[in-house]
Amino acid sequence: MNSYSDFSMKSEEVLRVELEEFRRQHRDLDEAIAALEERPTSDRLTIRRLKQQKLRLKDRIAWIQDRLTPDIIA
Repeated sequence: MNSYSDFSMKSEEVLRVELEEFRRQHRDLDEAIAALEERPTSDRLTIRRLKQQKLRLKDRIAWIQDRLTPDIIA
């Protein structure tokens, strides 16, 4: 999915499933980055790309959480 507008048409159940998948991918990337950073000959470009991908996932996660959380008028 390239656009957040793709999410607007999805049901709450689908969003919850995608949220869990994105969280899993985020954890996997975190582990991969940590493993690469421990290696003495780590590829900095690969690490940077993985970190950017992780940030994109974090943004998607936050967006979905906002969609699933009802607005509370104080």
